Amino acid sequence: MDKKNSGVGVLDKAVTILGTLESGPHSLAELVAATGIARPTAHRLAVALEHHRLVTRDLQGRFVLGPRSAELAAAAGEDRLLAAAAPALAALRDATGESAQLYRRQGDIRICVAVAERLSGLRDSVPVGASLTMQAGSAAQILLAWEDSEKIHRGVKNARFTAAHLAADRRRGWAQSVGEREAGVASVSAPVKGPNGKVIAAVSISGPIERLGRQPGRVHAAAVVATAARLTEYLAKS
Repeated sequence: MDKKNSGVGVLDKAVTILGTLESGPHSLAELVAATGIARPTAHRLAVALEHHRLVTRDLQGRFVLGPRSAELAAAAGEDRLLAAAAPALAALRDATGESAQLYRRQGDIRICVAVAERLSGLRDSVPVGASLTMQAGSAAQILLAWEDSEKIHRGVKNARFTAAHLAADRRRGWAQSVGEREAGVASVSAPVKGPNGKVIAAVSISGPIERLGRQPGRVHAAAVVATAARLTEYLAKS
């Protein structure tokens, strides 16, 4: 028996669909092309997975991983990234004096999954669970910059940044934004990569422009990149 197959065909196909969606949103046609599963079967399985909340749809009707996946991971205590994020973000906050966040992408939005708030003074509060746009902000740039060219082309439509901005982000390994997502707020972000090398999250700091300045990356990029690198290294050992 092929080690990749369990012998239960319908289960193997469903797992193949879920594995494909790990890389991001897919239309039905894209799902068929990526998996090699016949269109009627792929549609039937994707809809069934949607019923069980393992799959959902984004604003464009594309299939994406659903909330049940995260719930199962949390219940099993296997979300190593979140476990490591709390102390890492606290250390980043202490090093920079700014609020620190961890974002994950889910379809057309990014979700704040961990936070270390600045302890006093003016701050940019983003609560855990907040859903923010993928069209503005340094974290949005990071979560899109390492995608393939077709996804980048789609992602920059109506965005506050361009493909050229994302190319610069990739070259230097971090992104910054000044008043891009919200007037008066600046941020710096860097990528966290999974064991397969794919960007799975963005580490950020954010705060008022009057404190971070018009070029916040010059001061804080090194600390943000180092924190993201430590989380990436931690995941590689899992």
